[in-house]
Amino acid sequence: PRSANQIFKTLALLWNSEGRERPDVLTTGAGVPVGDKLNLMTAGPRGPLLVQDVVFTDEMAHFDRERIPERVVHAKGAGAFGYFEVTHDITRYCKAKVFEHVGKTTPIAIRFSTVAGESGSADTVRDPRGFAVKFYTDEGNWDLTGNNTPIFFIRDALLFPSFIHSQKRNPQTHLKDPDMVWDFWSLRPESLHQVSFLFSDRGIPDGHRHMNGYGSHTFKLVNAQGQSVYCKFHYKTDQGIKNLPVEEADRLASTDPDYSIRDLYNAISNGNFPSWTFYIQVMTFEQAENWQWNPFDLTKVWPHKDFPLIPVGRLVLNRNPVNYFAEVEQLAFDPSNMPPGIEPSPDKMLQGRLFSYPDTHRHRLGANYLQLPVNCPYRTHVANYQRDGPMCMFDNQGGAPNYFPNSFSAPDTQPRFIESKCKVSPDVARYNSADDDNVTQVRTFFTEVLNEAERERLCQNMAGHMKGAQLFIQKRLCKHSWGKKRLIFRSFRWIYVIIYFIFLQVQNLMAVHPDYGTRVQTLLDKYNTEGKKNTVHVYTRGGASAVAAASKM
Repeated sequence: PRSANQIFKTLALLWNSEGRERPDVLTTGAGVPVGDKLNLMTAGPRGPLLVQDVVFTDEMAHFDRERIPERVVHAKGAGAFGYFEVTHDITRYCKAKVFEHVGKTTPIAIRFSTVAGESGSADTVRDPRGFAVKFYTDEGNWDLTGNNTPIFFIRDALLFPSFIHSQKRNPQTHLKDPDMVWDFWSLRPESLHQVSFLFSDRGIPDGHRHMNGYGSHTFKLVNAQGQSVYCKFHYKTDQGIKNLPVEEADRLASTDPDYSIRDLYNAISNGNFPSWTFYIQVMTFEQAENWQWNPFDLTKVWPHKDFPLIPVGRLVLNRNPVNYFAEVEQLAFDPSNMPPGIEPSPDKMLQGRLFSYPDTHRHRLGANYLQLPVNCPYRTHVANYQRDGPMCMFDNQGGAPNYFPNSFSAPDTQPRFIESKCKVSPDVARYNSADDDNVTQVRTFFTEVLNEAERERLCQNMAGHMKGAQLFIQKRLCKHSWGKKRLIFRSFRWIYVIIYFIFLQVQNLMAVHPDYGTRVQTLLDKYNTEGKKNTVHVYTRGGASAVAAASKM
């Protein structure tokens, strides 16, 4: 029989004879050529492994470290690359170079994602979708970290960790827990708007190509004359809105859990490039001062009849990632990355994200994550006084001074890039925003945005999910009178607790619209009388918990 070397030579000849390129020489991570990657180096054919087998140790040591922490939220995602093209002039509002003239194009990266699931979860679950856009502009990267909804569950960033915990797994059972989900939502009535959107048809979009995107937060635009307005960003799908029926979503979750990733990748591979039309809404400072709602409240929309959409451009995706880990898993968005002309507003959720996003990237990817090719602001020159740190990938800015100020022509500030001024006059305090009209816009959504068939599906979807929660949580959400009956003015010292609970019960589905609460409660009554639910509740109202149980062990 022929030797292995002869076989390899024959295969190489066949490879080259068919016009293919000669394969690269296999190497270790240090670039040292490898002669055999199929067999360990041992003391005899049955002997033990030798420590000097660096081919093995190099391979295994890297394998042991090839996973990085997954995102705490938005872990499951898809990404693609393309460009943003300006189609309409908005320089009267914004001086950012990304908008400087009609026809200008800017490279972009977009990552779509679910929110609560892990990296291996199904794409077709009922969950908000992340829709984050990175613009590689001439003045640094601009990251617009949005969702497929114009609103969110909470308006105060201090609640974000608890909100996410409620959507994740129970700390004892490691199961998704309807008690946790609905307990939080029912105790925070500002979530009603987003919850209603989530359980409507748009709660399960048909892939990533058929959904809209929103910057969601309120931002500030500044023009070349220093004049400012508030702004919201929208990107409407050019493919048309399509949503999945519940039954089809459930089927795909078991037969094709990567449905949305596959759909996006295949469309781009086949030259069917998805696109979105980019719009802004604009609100003057005077309008913001006199508007009936807080313009920085993330649980509310700006009605289009009052603040019409202004067309700006198009987002087009025309390239799939070459390597998923390098270009999608390591892709990091940071809402504090804003070029001159785009600034944050007092939006409390946005303000919180300005810190939390870069902080989590430094944990997940390292202090020098902005040097990774997919995150690098490659269309501008980075010059600062940040040095060293793990995985410094370039020349570390050479021998330039690493302190400021200095006398040696190192990078200096430019006054024309100073942020715009804003007035702040109120007292510093922790302001309670829980009672900022949590029902009016939800009522409009239920009665005017949805048609009758959509309202019915919303109630069915909501009741179908809520039926796993304990009865007192169901009643809290559906019946505004329950809280008043439950608590009585026993003594003066309880008055604040009583008022608080009455408030909670009023701000719910019945308060939005009697038909809304009645429909959901009727469906829940039907589910609850059909038989005992196959659910173990590890939390009880009396205060017993997994922690208490564990303390007795």
